[in-house]
Amino acid sequence: MAEHTEGRRTRTHVPPAAERAGHASAKPRDRDKTSPDGEVAALRSEVEGLRTAIASRPVIDTARGILMAMGPCTAPQAWQTLVHASQNSNTKLRDLAHQLVDSFHGTPLPPATRDALHAAMKHTLAG
Repeated sequence: MAEHTEGRRTRTHVPPAAERAGHASAKPRDRDKTSPDGEVAALRSEVEGLRTAIASRPVIDTARGILMAMGPCTAPQAWQTLVHASQNSNTKLRDLAHQLVDSFHGTPLPPATRDALHAAMKHTLAG
């Protein structure tokens, strides 16, 4: 183990288990999440997830507004309704929000989504 000193702190570097045990068959570093390549892949995945979340936010906010007008309910209650309906119908929240917004513009709401939203609204308002 090697010790590194940073100012007043002392950090101890613990090598991977295969290195500590003296095994020559250590896992290749490019597959290790702590390697630079693994870290870059993890960061790219995180950025993609954030881009998806940012793109989905307006439709989710619109769906919350629709629920608030239909409810009537508060913004937090509308959010809880969407979350609850999403979890109970095994549907991504952004997809459920798209279905609700599309129904506002004339596309029929799928019966499973309608039932999930109705049950979620009752659950949220009762709690």
